[in-house]
Order: sequence, then structure tokens, then C-alpha cells
Amino acid sequence: MKTMFAAMVMLAFGTIVAQAEFKLDSRYQDADGDLIADIPSDAGQLADPDTIIFAYTPVEDPAVYAEVWEGFLKHMEEKTGKSVQFFPVQSNAAQIEAMRAGRLHVAGFNTGSNPLAVACAGLRPFAMMASADDSFGYEMEIITYPGSGIEKVEDIKGNKLAFTAETSNSGFKAPSALLKAEYNLVAGTDYEPLFSGKHDNSVLGVANKDYPAAAVANSVMARMIERDVVKSEQIISIYKSQTFPTTGYGIAHNLTPELQEKIKEAFFSFPWEGSKLQEEFSKSGEAKFIPITFKDNWAVIRQIDEASGVSYTCQ
Repeated sequence: MKTMFAAMVMLAFGTIVAQAEFKLDSRYQDADGDLIADIPSDAGQLADPDTIIFAYTPVEDPAVYAEVWEGFLKHMEEKTGKSVQFFPVQSNAAQIEAMRAGRLHVAGFNTGSNPLAVACAGLRPFAMMASADDSFGYEMEIITYPGSGIEKVEDIKGNKLAFTAETSNSGFKAPSALLKAEYNLVAGTDYEPLFSGKHDNSVLGVANKDYPAAAVANSVMARMIERDVVKSEQIISIYKSQTFPTTGYGIAHNLTPELQEKIKEAFFSFPWEGSKLQEEFSKSGEAKFIPITFKDNWAVIRQIDEASGVSYTCQ
């Protein structure tokens, strides 16, 4: 079933589909129809690296998150019998290219780049962070600062709006679709789009009055406020969306089935209590990993992509 927002966006773009069309790159197979790359049946195509490379989505400062993930990566070493190394990626494109090239084995891809990673890099998503009661997700918020002159969404017309990157759901795809569908505001015509590169850059840019407004993931903003990177009084929210799935964690499709199962076990057996992950991600209400499927949990994101005319072009 479509959410109201997805249905509204599709109607506004003249698109009526039950589920957005989605195809994998020709190098991958999907015999079982679950929309993700199958594990190769040819043993010669499987990889069993001595060192597993892990990356967290580059929505915030990689240096901060290397320490946050340290305990988890040690846990993964225990479960897999492999060395595990943190890879501090600086962009969604670099993260996708690293997995496509075989240099990245396990990663959290942000909501908007997840479909591209699945289609072009062979990502097999299987987990997401959730709260203790199994609820999950975040909202896209359009934010400004006190005294900016922007008091409601309509005031963005004739102004500047900071996005993060074109692969980001909350940082670009959802807000640009929503602004056109709900407010008839078109980027480049009714307002000037800017690109900050990352959600924390957008939040900081608004807090420091570099950007009059920005579209961000509120989970990132909440953690920044909790860490005192910005003050809540520096920011005013003028729009909050429906809830979207958050970062999806997955495995490169060509790792051996045995290693993939051990990696999954590392996620679902990780003891959160007292961990750096708990300390950091409890700020946005997350307390554990839960299993997900790309086919079901990312349906609304694929619908937004389809409505927005997004294509998954693999280089």
C-alpha cells in the first residue's frame, strides 16, 4: 500500500504505479525476484577476504563515526574470524563505487542511495537500526534560522534552499518532489537550489546563517543537537514529512554465503548496552538492529524515485 505522501507525489507527477520499476545492472542476477543481486552460484565468482572493509554512510563526519563503530567492528571480528577495517567514505558516489569495485564488503547506505547501491553495486540490504519497540525511521524536515524571513514553506519562493546530494532521499529527492507536488515550487525556477554535500553541512549552514533554509534528515540533526554541535534555538523547522526508512545495512553480493551469514549474525547479536553505538544512536531513538528487506521496506523510496524521474544509471 502506498503512503499518502507517495500517492500524492505520484498523482502530481502523473504516475500511477503499484511499485516503481526497478532493475539491477546487467552484471547481477535476480532469479528469485527479491529485487537484490543473487549470491553467485559459481564458486569462482565468490570472495572470502581476509580483511572485511566496513563503511558507514557519509551523512556526518567520518572521524566521529570511526570511534562510534569501533566496538561493533571488534564484535564482527569475533563472529567472522576476520579482521574488520573502518573505511571513512566522503560521498555516496565513492561508497557505491568502492562496493562495485570490490573494495567495500559491508556498509550502511543512506535511504536515498540504497536503491542505487542495490542496482549498481550489488548491495544486499538486510538490517536497519530501530528503537526498542521495533519502530524505525526518520523524517525529512525543512529548517531555517530565527530571523531568516522564512516562516513557512511558501516563503522559500525566490530564496535559496540547501540540499545535500542528489542521491539523498531526505536531502534532495523527497523535498524536491514534495515542494513541486504540494507547493508548486520548482528548483531553479521558483527557488535556487544549493548542495552542501552532507546533512551535517546543511544543519551547520543553517545554524550559522550560511543557508537561509535546508532540507535535512531529522535523525542527523537530533544527534548533532545532542552532541552540542548546534543549539536547538539556532534552528526552526517549517516542515516535517512522513517517516522514511533509515540507513540500510547490507553486504556485497559476492561474499561467500557462509561469510554473509556470519556478518548478519554479528549485526543481530551485537550487545548494545553500554556500547558506543548506544551512546550515539540513542540520541535519535535507536537501540538495536532489526531485519529488513529491500523489496518491502524501500518500496516508498522507489516510488518517490519513479515519480521524480530518477534512473539508476551504472557507470
